[in-house]
Amino acid sequence: MPLLDALSPLGGHLGLLLILLSVLTSAFTAAFGAGGGVLMIMALAQVMPPAALIPVHGMVQLGSNVGRMAMTWRHVDRATLLAFLPGVALGAVAAAWLLIRLPAGVLELCIAAFVLFTLWGPGLPRRALGGPGTLVMGAATTLLSSLVGASGPAVAAFIKQRQEGRMAKVATFSACMMAQHLTKAFVFGVAGFVFRDWLGLILAMVAAGFLGTWLGLNVLRRLSDRRFDGVFRLALTLLALRLVWLGLQRL
Repeated sequence: MPLLDALSPLGGHLGLLLILLSVLTSAFTAAFGAGGGVLMIMALAQVMPPAALIPVHGMVQLGSNVGRMAMTWRHVDRATLLAFLPGVALGAVAAAWLLIRLPAGVLELCIAAFVLFTLWGPGLPRRALGGPGTLVMGAATTLLSSLVGASGPAVAAFIKQRQEGRMAKVATFSACMMAQHLTKAFVFGVAGFVFRDWLGLILAMVAAGFLGTWLGLNVLRRLSDRRFDGVFRLALTLLALRLVWLGLQRL
């Protein structure tokens, strides 16, 4: 596979598997609202150098969310997005200059606890769902995203509390995650990561992600709001329990 060998520093066969993975994970997120990013980073962690893992994952997810938002932009809750963006900027600046990190495992457990509380607890207070709460959520999850790679379940659980209807949830989630992943170009560029070495693989995975998004949105349009909410809640719960397991292993 000479072309794929040239595209991917990991070799042609692994490159092809990762491109197919991008189709699958993009379709999963488009259809069920969240989860594709976590599935992708867990798979990438098996084959990719640690230094490249989060920046490459971030750029692929940026492309995937751009495609998903472009196909659903009419449903984006602009008030939520505008409140989320200042927090994203603050979180990115903090991530770029952060010198002290929490012990391994603590971040995963914090995200999992938030997701499970939001899904199965009494719900966030109305004040936490307003502009200031959304700003804080944008900052916290952007910081977490730069440290552990995938904050999608936490963002999705928060968006679920604010939005009604499956299309609004998916569209607003995609817009917020697009902004969040965009900051990783800044954060890891400051840290000295050379994106050029991985650009071919990133672009191929992004292109595959567009196909996956189209497939997933076609599944989404066939789901009722009630069925979507059930699958969405189950997917987030399973992802949160997976984070609990990873966090406990790393403590």
